[in-house]
Amino acid sequence: AGCEKEPASYMWIYILLGNLLRGIGETPITPLGISYLDDFAKEENVPVYVACLHTIAMLGPMFGFLLGSLCARLYVDIGFVDPGSISITPQDSRWVGAWWLGFVIAGATNFLSAIPFCFLPKSLKKPEEANKEKTSHGLLENTAAMRNKLSADKTKPRKWSVILKGKLLGNRMYFTYLCCSLLQFSGFIGFVTYKPKYMEQQYGQSTSKSNFLIGVTTLPPVGLGIFIGGLIMKKYKMSFIGATKFSFAMSFLSYAISLLHFFVGCDNHMVAGITVSYE
Repeated sequence: AGCEKEPASYMWIYILLGNLLRGIGETPITPLGISYLDDFAKEENVPVYVACLHTIAMLGPMFGFLLGSLCARLYVDIGFVDPGSISITPQDSRWVGAWWLGFVIAGATNFLSAIPFCFLPKSLKKPEEANKEKTSHGLLENTAAMRNKLSADKTKPRKWSVILKGKLLGNRMYFTYLCCSLLQFSGFIGFVTYKPKYMEQQYGQSTSKSNFLIGVTTLPPVGLGIFIGGLIMKKYKMSFIGATKFSFAMSFLSYAISLLHFFVGCDNHMVAGITVSYE
């Protein structure tokens, strides 16, 4: 009877709001960072710079898994209880790791790393090639017309539906790329999210060891692949069509290799009421 009336915890609301704020802060880095690089870097160097940006973005989760592995070895109430009084180990099913410690460390690191962004200049000196193109006589002739058009557009409020339909969803190439990215990230996130749980349940590994193995074996190859892809694009100076063909070939090869997962696996554990009957 006492367990039935146990008060509910609202801590999940703080976790939800924290992740919401984190997402708002992290989102501008990729689109604005790529635009910043594209505007103020030489054209042949942009693929390498963008590859480095995405590679670092993949190394972040790797260190996150390693940090999660370390925190999972510490008891959830570390700092508030005597470690000698804890009679269970991380292999015990009742063990709860210090999951909250990762948020504290990552939050402090994010805050410190965000400080240098405040000192970045609004604009940099553009490469000579870009300056020559920007100062062409054709652009100068259209300056007056563009100013008039911009001033007229500023006075007219534009609806989000018009922007989405005309600029984003109306561009077939952008819409196709958006759908492709959605499918790729959905598959990858599902793989990374549930693979540690599968290792825990299927192979009897601890949460700490599962996170460690995922961080070491899964994410570094992805980051390395992104970096190598950027180097290949720079070396061969691929055009838009060439980059599309290269992406299609690599994606198809990745899909073919991923089919091998269907031939690797173990029998499910017998769980009363789920995989076998109670009798």
